Amino acid sequence: MMASLNHPANLKYTKTDEWVLVEGDQATIGITDYAQDQLGDIVYIELPWDGGQTLGNEEKFGDIESVKATSELVAPLSGEVVSANQELKERPELINDNPYDEGWMLKIKLANTAELDQLMTAEQYLQYLEGR
Repeated sequence: MMASLNHPANLKYTKTDEWVLVEGDQATIGITDYAQDQLGDIVYIELPWDGGQTLGNEEKFGDIESVKATSELVAPLSGEVVSANQELKERPELINDNPYDEGWMLKIKLANTAELDQLMTAEQYLQYLEGR
């Protein structure tokens, strides 16, 4: 089953199943293919829609609700929310369909780039998943 899931090599990953794409001093954040697969059909998401909020590393930034469960979303890095993916208000299923592209959740301006060192590579994340 693992083999059919996609975990792109250009992203960084967390133990709480978020992914991070770093571009300059900004990071885009979402949940991994594994996470959306575990959750099942996503029906609702709550994010800091208006932007401007400051997030701490490992601080809750929202909730995601599927037909199975509600889960907390955890910030992989600290920083200021630049934008949230407004499309997800109406179409949370984009997270199931395409978690790394149309299903992105937040863009933040990084407060501390040293935190990036705590994140996993795709290879490390796959090893972590296999051990769960």
